[in-house]
Amino acid sequence: MEHLLNHGILEIVGTTLRMSFFSTLLAGALGVLLGFALEWCAFPGKRVCVRILHTLMGLPPVVAGLAVFLLLMRSGPLGGLELLFTVRAMVLAQILILVPIVASMVHTSATEKAPRIRAFAITMGADRRQVFRTLLHEMRRDCTLAVLTGFGRSISEVGAIMIVGGNLEHKTRTMTTAISLLRNRGEYRQAIVLGALLLGIAFLIQWSVDCLCREEEPNENY
Repeated sequence: MEHLLNHGILEIVGTTLRMSFFSTLLAGALGVLLGFALEWCAFPGKRVCVRILHTLMGLPPVVAGLAVFLLLMRSGPLGGLELLFTVRAMVLAQILILVPIVASMVHTSATEKAPRIRAFAITMGADRRQVFRTLLHEMRRDCTLAVLTGFGRSISEVGAIMIVGGNLEHKTRTMTTAISLLRNRGEYRQAIVLGALLLGIAFLIQWSVDCLCREEEPNENY
């Protein structure tokens, strides 16, 4: 194990978790707000926007990575920020992938539950801010489930982060990109260790999601 750790496995795991944490945090916040906003607001073309959002749930990661790469490359609109081949670039690519997933899940749940919760809050004299807080509280399981799903997608991503991160040693190498590299090198022992760690993390995420799904739904006597 000491031999394996000397090859930077802990550093790779740390980079992976840091990238996944921040991308999920930002995408979760944006996705939850977008999901509630689409349920709340009425405007021309809303159905088209919802369909586009659902379509983007299946956005190929390499397409998201290519889009971010074109934005961040030296001749791109954001090239002056010099973010390409950094963890921040990987987070940006992940956000592009995760926001539609989180927003679609929250929107679907909100379409079913939010009208009753909102009506109950309004009858109790709540203003708009209080109504939104009530929605967040009563739908916290749905929001958490959406965010955890996003985290699971983030930690297992490889295509987009390979394009914008470059899989640089001691800088942007993650568990998935390292496994791909180690396989190409024939260093299967280290690849297996990383694969087992990734599988363990994925199991904990899935276990958390299953626990949330099994929990009894709160009373909806609105």
